[in-house]
Amino acid sequence: MTRFLIVAVALLVIAGSMTACGRKGDPEFPEGSSYPRDYPSK
Repeated sequence: MTRFLIVAVALLVIAGSMTACGRKGDPEFPEGSSYPRDYPSK
């Protein structure tokens, strides 16, 4: 029973830390950039 609780708490901590990662919202290109551009650039 205690092993189950330890594993459950560990999974909750890992899942919680993973949901906190990353940036919210749409990605924005840097100012002055020439995006979108064709690949490969010629």
